[in-house]
Amino acid sequence: MDLETLLFSQGFGSRRQCRGIVAEGRVRIAGIVRDDPHADLSVAPGLEFEIDDRLWTYRENAYIALNKPAGYECSRDPQHHLSVFHLLPPQLAARGVQSVGRLDQDTTGLLLLSDDGAFVHAFTSPKRKVPKVYLATVRHPLDDEQLAKLRDGVLLHGESKPSAALAAERRDERLLELTVLEGKYHQVKRMVAAAGNRVEKLHRERVGGYALPDSLGEGAWRWLDDADLAALREAPDTTP
Repeated sequence: MDLETLLFSQGFGSRRQCRGIVAEGRVRIAGIVRDDPHADLSVAPGLEFEIDDRLWTYRENAYIALNKPAGYECSRDPQHHLSVFHLLPPQLAARGVQSVGRLDQDTTGLLLLSDDGAFVHAFTSPKRKVPKVYLATVRHPLDDEQLAKLRDGVLLHGESKPSAALAAERRDERLLELTVLEGKYHQVKRMVAAAGNRVEKLHRERVGGYALPDSLGEGAWRWLDDADLAALREAPDTTP
């Protein structure tokens, strides 16, 4: 892979723009300026390079966790609010990173993003049944009857079959922990309404076996490493 192709693959612009970045002497590898766009490189994941004194790491694919704040839409063409892509460096959007499923604009928490189509499909396909754990602050105190309805299944408007939670537990009087396998439109809000309550705030805490890190502040993002990706593929323990 030459240097122009390396930068292009990482989202630093068109091939012409990447060629210009190199030719202008703005790229360093191991502290050495590399100004030949067609210089052949031995490229492997983890290769570090600098552009304008900022350090970057080569990644064949992007796997990202974002702590989504309220008031952002999971779309490149938002209708009423800012896009979650405003929270990421422009290089990530340029290389085709997309959200893995969507969270409503008022829902917060764990949002995955990637430019790996197979990864996106694996975590959005209804056939894969990836558990997702939500924390819902509800309007009225939770009772055992509501929890039982959620576990047994509630019929949503316009649906022919009930939707059941994999787990439904009360963390506090008005704080519900709900684990679902599907990803239907407004699913958690609709399920809670069908059980006789109303969601006031909604936060996604976990996907598969990967939980949103406490250290990841609202609006912040991080790369997922191999251990994180392995955790995503693990189902959380839902035993009461």
